[in-house]
Amino acid sequence: MKLRCAILAIIGIALSVTFGRVTAANAAEVKVVTVRAGATVLNKIKPEFERTTGHKLDVIYDADFGVILRRIAANEPFDVIIRGTEGIDLMIKEGKIAAETRTTLLHSGMGLEVRAGAPRPDISSVESFKRALLNAKSIGYIKANGVQDLIERLGLTDNIRSKVMTPDTDIVSELVAKGELELGIVVTTQILTTSGVELVGPLPPEIQYDFPFAAGVSANSKAPGAALDLIKFFGGPIAIPVIKSQGMEPG
Repeated sequence: MKLRCAILAIIGIALSVTFGRVTAANAAEVKVVTVRAGATVLNKIKPEFERTTGHKLDVIYDADFGVILRRIAANEPFDVIIRGTEGIDLMIKEGKIAAETRTTLLHSGMGLEVRAGAPRPDISSVESFKRALLNAKSIGYIKANGVQDLIERLGLTDNIRSKVMTPDTDIVSELVAKGELELGIVVTTQILTTSGVELVGPLPPEIQYDFPFAAGVSANSKAPGAALDLIKFFGGPIAIPVIKSQGMEPG
């Protein structure tokens, strides 16, 4: 019996070593360039993804996403990119992303934020939301998120133009946290993942809209299989609770 147990133990060790070598041989480094919504999720799921797949993630994020796009335009290699769906579609047309890999990962509604501890205006209706903007001393949002179109539809463009800041970089929440802006209108996930700010609430249902984020694999990726593994991971049991905890919905 002791001999049999010893033999089984040796076989188990051998199999462990063998499969460990297979995993190591198939492992790849995946370079991911991403906007903020993807970066906050990746920060939480990266350890488990690396542990379960053997792949390593090199996550590239910059508040000025234009910096990343310029590097890609200059042919800097990457494996996966996560950004708004319109940007993904444009990169497919440009031949930078393999069309068949396009996958919508998550989407977030829009919300209003204030500095932590600051009074929260009533935004329970469209009219109260408009009053909150008219009464605010300063407002910030990113043009790329479609807020400017909303402001125009509400007929507020001329009324609030002098107090609106639209930074080119993704720093609205940080400016609100510092007290440099009174109100920020950004994707809800950004509010929930930034310290120093609080969510007043989502935009009223009549003017609420979802902002989708998608991923795609570089047409020149050296690790397309591993890149697809990461995209699939976003739809799995580890990532989905993280996505929801950050105020987003998967898919």
